[in-house]
Amino acid sequence: MILLSSLDFSLPLQNPVIIFSLVLFIILFAPILFNKIKVPHIIGLIIAGVIVGPYGLNLLKRDSSIVLFGTVGLLYIMFLAGLEIDLAEFKKNRQRILVFGLLTFIFPLVFGSLASYYILGYGFLSSLLLASMFSTHTLVSYPIASKYGVIRNRAVSMTVGGTMITDILALLILAGIAGMTKENVSSAFWVQLGVSTLIFVGIVFAVFPIVIRWFFKHFDDSISQYIFVLAMVFLASFLAEAAGIEAIIGAFFSGLVLNKFVPHSSPLMNRIDFVGNALFIPFFLISVGMLVDVTVLVKGWGALKVAGVILFVALATKYLAAWLTQRIFKLKKVEGTMIFGLSSSHAAATLAIILVGYNIITGETASGEPIRLLNEDVLNGTILLILVSCGVSSFVVEGASKKMSLDQDQEDANAVTEKVNEKILVSLAYPDMVTQLVDFGIMLKSKKSDTSIYALNVIADEVATHQHTGASKKIIEKATAHAAASENSIIPITRYDSSISNGIVYTIKEHSVADVVIGMHKQADQHSFLGTKAENIIRKVYETIYIYKPTQPLNTFKRIVVAMPPNAETEPGFLHWLRKLMMIAKEAGISVNFYGVPATNDAILKVIERSPDVVKVSFNEFNNWDDFLIFSRELKPNDLFIIVSSRKGYDSHIPQLNKLPYYLSNYFAEQSLIVLYPKQLESGINMGNIEQADSHLIETITEQFGVIGKAGKFVKDLFKSK
Repeated sequence: MILLSSLDFSLPLQNPVIIFSLVLFIILFAPILFNKIKVPHIIGLIIAGVIVGPYGLNLLKRDSSIVLFGTVGLLYIMFLAGLEIDLAEFKKNRQRILVFGLLTFIFPLVFGSLASYYILGYGFLSSLLLASMFSTHTLVSYPIASKYGVIRNRAVSMTVGGTMITDILALLILAGIAGMTKENVSSAFWVQLGVSTLIFVGIVFAVFPIVIRWFFKHFDDSISQYIFVLAMVFLASFLAEAAGIEAIIGAFFSGLVLNKFVPHSSPLMNRIDFVGNALFIPFFLISVGMLVDVTVLVKGWGALKVAGVILFVALATKYLAAWLTQRIFKLKKVEGTMIFGLSSSHAAATLAIILVGYNIITGETASGEPIRLLNEDVLNGTILLILVSCGVSSFVVEGASKKMSLDQDQEDANAVTEKVNEKILVSLAYPDMVTQLVDFGIMLKSKKSDTSIYALNVIADEVATHQHTGASKKIIEKATAHAAASENSIIPITRYDSSISNGIVYTIKEHSVADVVIGMHKQADQHSFLGTKAENIIRKVYETIYIYKPTQPLNTFKRIVVAMPPNAETEPGFLHWLRKLMMIAKEAGISVNFYGVPATNDAILKVIERSPDVVKVSFNEFNNWDDFLIFSRELKPNDLFIIVSSRKGYDSHIPQLNKLPYYLSNYFAEQSLIVLYPKQLESGINMGNIEQADSHLIETITEQFGVIGKAGKFVKDLFKSK
């Protein structure tokens, strides 16, 4: 009792331990309780904020700590929107984004100005500022779309892009009106704002990528990478504010820049999602709820009239913009619904505009009361708009996301696709290459299939000691932990065999593996570039084989350069490796440069044109493999070089491929590269096997003749001595 008496339980709570504990319990139980009654968890967190906030039970005060975490949560939402967006789809729909952004800005601005001026009776500047608030929207319901896995839909991309347009234009109006009330707006003001914005954009999109790529190439510690990402997000947000624009613009731009460096199936992406959805975003939603004053409903007809006009105009104009966008671009009805749902919620920018207008005093009444640009009725009506619009947005987005997810699953189920084997095996031999090989294996995995990934370490019988067994266990554990960090599971296999290559070959055959990833051995030179183990596997296995030599992380490449021999398109595994390659390029957000003969390039172009995936590709004619060293001039340090090879005796095999070990070991030693052997049909008679068998036979006979010759010489010398 003595200990309890020393604690302060007065309201609002002051003890930081109790405050944080209460917030965590709200984050834990609010979604659980509201999901039971089929209410989106976002609404649950906002209502919880209303209940515990200063206008509810007054358990928590909206002090600097709540504002801090709430601001972090808002910036985190905008950062995730830029990070998770499909950049190729974003660029593809840039005209649609511009049209929607202008529609969802102009309609609320025009109708809001008219309603404020003629219905509510406000002056011109007050009406314009209030209408600009209608134009903005906050992606409060974005986490719902993310939960259902539909964030790469074009409707979501369009809404995210439109958010940037509306917020920028609305904040420009805010800056102009705030300046006009202070009588300091001039051409110099707009020039300064334009120049500072251009400098900000230049720093984020030109300097940030250089710094980010350097960091990821030199530091692979998971904690350091996460802290670095957060630091870049908030630096960009600060630079945006310093330039005179809103911090959310900086957070979104930093997400766009980091998009190429954080693969969507990586451990880093998993950590970013986890921390944001577990802590920062719920804090923001609770802080929004704490702003809501439900007592405005009983403060007279003036507040209710303003709130009613604000609610009707804000929601109706957003719906009109979404409906018209759907009709113009002939989108599906559910896509139009998604656009309305995401763009109908008002929170951060809305509140910022209203608070600025509320704090601008244009004069005084006869009794000395301040005359504000936006009065208290508008402030209360806006608070009510935040609650209602977030509720409408959450329900609409929840319904649209479910429908989109079901439609997507149905399309996948109805798609006529060949039943291909998708199993992937990653052979692990070197501890320092485990993460790169596992990452590459995960990138090969189709996101819509239940592909199995096997992590294999083989111990040869002749070296099977306790030390080797312990090293093998550490390699497998490292691979399993790394995959688990990205919410991917791998099947670990440790195998004892007479030789390492035999162990890999038999594992491939036993598990019907389709794609084999092998790390290039470290003693590679022009005489044993691939190594005897890899060469044995290539001879005995006819599935797709990737021999990978990573010199930098997979997420730091700028482009993929692919060299293909003539007739590469005639091989049975052509479509398979091309599909895998395009999947990697799309996942990493990088371009692909193909070098091949016209027939091969044309075949690839036809496949890409039929593919729904959007990847930037270019084609270059290359048919003189004697001039292979041209790639030493074409390749750049951050390129991934892929050489499509072939086994001997098949259509795409050319004699010049035998020179690859010499070229790659002498001129491409510092280059990240993959030697790719496509799937080929195992024939009864294969020239490569015959040549290999002949060479072994000749070597054996030669050795035997040498032994016989030595024995004969020994006998001859023996008789001479006698």
